[in-house]
Amino acid sequence: MEIEIIENVFKYNEAQASTNREIFKENNIVVFNLLSSPGAGKTSLILETLKRLKNRLNIGVVEGDISSTHDAMKIKEYIDEVVQINTGGTCHLNATMVAKAIEKLDLKDLDVLIIENVGNLICPVSFDLGEDFKVLVSSVSEGHDKPVKYPPIFVRSNLILLNKIDLLNGSDFDTSLFEGKVTELNPGVQIIKLSCKTGVGIDEWIKWLEARVSGKILNVREFSKNSK
Repeated sequence: MEIEIIENVFKYNEAQASTNREIFKENNIVVFNLLSSPGAGKTSLILETLKRLKNRLNIGVVEGDISSTHDAMKIKEYIDEVVQINTGGTCHLNATMVAKAIEKLDLKDLDVLIIENVGNLICPVSFDLGEDFKVLVSSVSEGHDKPVKYPPIFVRSNLILLNKIDLLNGSDFDTSLFEGKVTELNPGVQIIKLSCKTGVGIDEWIKWLEARVSGKILNVREFSKNSK
């Protein structure tokens, strides 16, 4: 019976994720699901992204946390379209939570939606939210062995960001070991090394994001034009 219940949970989530995906497609929104362990720097990355893109793209944010609105209030200083999800103990966001959150956003005016998932390297990767891209933020302060300990999230991510590289000189983080294991798990995946503190590598991340936004929006518009 337990197996059946678990299967039903995943089936229900997949159905809702498909609905979310259709909503995003109808509104020409490109959706990024940010994943990481606690403290890796997801919120800092969002803030740096908003500083650079808020006048070039219309961005909305869904902020996922166990509790509090602390991060959402920081993001609110840059954009209006922010929704906080407090899971009350659940270690991940699911598609239904996101569906309820986006009801509070003005989707027709958005180009990009960034979903900051709950800090966890295990559960979030199993739940499709309807996103276009999964972006994993790992950090020097966590150590170089995260790909060895938590391989599924590295396998299923579309981009790996190694944050806090400003700490490399004072740590025993083995960059070669980290990159080698990531490449072994997910051949061809891009790894961008950056620091939200110093700004190093942020422009490369922005370039990657803008390329995905431009690519999807152009493809959707071309499809719509040809289908008329």
